[in-house]
Amino acid sequence: MDEDIKKACDVLQAGGLILYPTDTIWGIGCDATNEKAVQRIYELKQRTDNKAMLVLTDSSAKLEMYVSEVPSIAWNLIEVADKPLTIIYPKAKNLALNLLAEDGSVGIRITNEEFSRKLCERFRKPLVSTSANVSGEKSPANFSEVSDVIKNGVDYIVKCRQDDMSKAQPSNIIKLGLGGLFQVIR
Repeated sequence: MDEDIKKACDVLQAGGLILYPTDTIWGIGCDATNEKAVQRIYELKQRTDNKAMLVLTDSSAKLEMYVSEVPSIAWNLIEVADKPLTIIYPKAKNLALNLLAEDGSVGIRITNEEFSRKLCERFRKPLVSTSANVSGEKSPANFSEVSDVIKNGVDYIVKCRQDDMSKAQPSNIIKLGLGGLFQVIR
């Protein structure tokens, strides 16, 4: 796993794209602070860049680096979540602008899955984590369902968990607003 993480970090540092396992489904990832890398993901997914992508990080302590104001309810949601949870926060900062939604918000998920957590720790920046599929196609539940278009379009394919055939599910999504407002998206 360590060699896989090192290779993935080298590619990410160079502005490249990786295909990697997360706490949910297989994802396409890049440095979430690099606008050119984010643009490459939009192109690979054949997706318009007005559809925001989420960010993966390894610790709730890092939230305040990427969100201007973390609503207090977020800490409670993170603490009680028993499965992967993406929270959409208002007023993102220090991230690639083309990653954000039109209203300036960003979805962030704190991963507890071993590989993606260690990758985030070692890379020391947030990662884009978007489903490993062309826009409009079904999200792959495991590595065997990732299309050749995606595999051929990334710079590095992580070896870890390629043989895991369990059917992963996408995360729950909650959008938080200021003043305690929230909306369950998924």
